[in-house]
Order: sequence, then C-alpha cells, then structure tokens
Amino acid sequence: MHQVKHEEKHFTSSELVTDIVIGMSDGLTVPFALAAGLSGAVSSTAIVITAGFAEIVAGSIAMGLGGYLAGRTEVDHYKSELERERYEVDAIPEMEKQEVRDVFAGMGLSKDTQNLIADEMAKDKEKWVDFMMKYELGLDKPDPRRATKSALNIGLSYVVGGLVPLSPYFFVAHPIDGLTYSAIITVICLFIFGFFKAKVTGQNPWVGAIKVTVIGSIAAAAAFFIARLFNA
Repeated sequence: MHQVKHEEKHFTSSELVTDIVIGMSDGLTVPFALAAGLSGAVSSTAIVITAGFAEIVAGSIAMGLGGYLAGRTEVDHYKSELERERYEVDAIPEMEKQEVRDVFAGMGLSKDTQNLIADEMAKDKEKWVDFMMKYELGLDKPDPRRATKSALNIGLSYVVGGLVPLSPYFFVAHPIDGLTYSAIITVICLFIFGFFKAKVTGQNPWVGAIKVTVIGSIAAAAAFFIARLFNA
C-alpha cells in the first residue's frame, strides 16, 4: 500500500507584499486623479508633469512616514506588553499559570494535562512569557527593523505607482492627449494590480480587479470634471 504524500500549500501574505499593496494602491490612484484634474484645467503638459512630480515626492514621503510610525507603534506596543508579562510572571505566577491552563482548556485538554504543561512551562520564564505573548495576547515578536523597511517599501511603491499615470505626459504636447494615454495605461495597471491584490489577500481576484479599477477611474473622472467646471 502506497502512502500518498500530502503537501499543504498556503500563501501567507508577507509584510513586503502588504507594504507594496499599500504604496501601489495610492500611488496609482492619487497621481492619476491629480493629472486628470490638471488636464482639464491647464494647457501645458509641463505643469501637469511638475505638479505630478511634486505630488509623488510629497505622497511617497507621507506614506513612508505613515508606514514608519505604524511599524514603530507595533514594536513599542510589543515591548510594553512584554515588560508587563515579565512583571506578572514574577509578581503573580499562580495567576499566570492559571492563564496557561485556560489556554489549553480551550483546546480541550484534560485538567491533569493542563497542570502538567503549566508546571513545566513555569520552569523557563522566558519561554513562559513568550507563550503568554503569543497565545494570551496574540502578539508575535515584530522585526525591530520593520519600521524602516516598511517606510522604504511603501515610499518606493508609491513612486513606482505614481510614475505610471504621469509617464504619458512626457511624450505628448497637450494635456488632453496625455490624459487619454494615461487613462488607458493606468486602467490596465489598476486592473492587473487589483487582480493580484485580491488574489494574495484571499478574495475573488476578478471582483478585486474591477473594484480597484472602478475606484481609481471614478476618482480621476471626478477630478477632471471638477477642474473643467471651475475652469469654465
């Protein structure tokens, strides 16, 4: 009798993928809307390009800073909870051991097994604290360099995304022509980006693609027609 080898395949969205999704999502949408709005109000592609670059620089810095602060908050929160758990293990060990028992009680283990595990775990305080952090509080130890990495990943992704809708304006003389090519290129990129974004997050990729494309298109169209209205 042959044993069939069972191999489970799960995709876990990494922190890098999460950062790229955040940066690219805004990078494709915001500069596209800005360029569309300016195209309806000015007659010079130079103005669109200059304003577009200014927005990409400002947006990438703002998004990167947001990613950095989020990363630092995660690290600081973990450190704070870690110190609190260490204190409780030293100050109220019996209560902490009961919390260990409660965790395994929720898994359906017998009381004898709960007591055995709690007593064994109490022999190594660091492992005990790590267990409480993960299974009581649901916190995994964050990478201390996460904040810096996140800032760079999000900021660069924003720049790459922002250059997509802006690039056609380099090759045309009139903003409306630039907008036409920009809309075609950006809508295609939004669809592809939305498809893969939904796929890696476990959603329906076609629904995700359409959703991202529609949102980006509506934002650009609204900016264009508002600019036209005020210009008129």
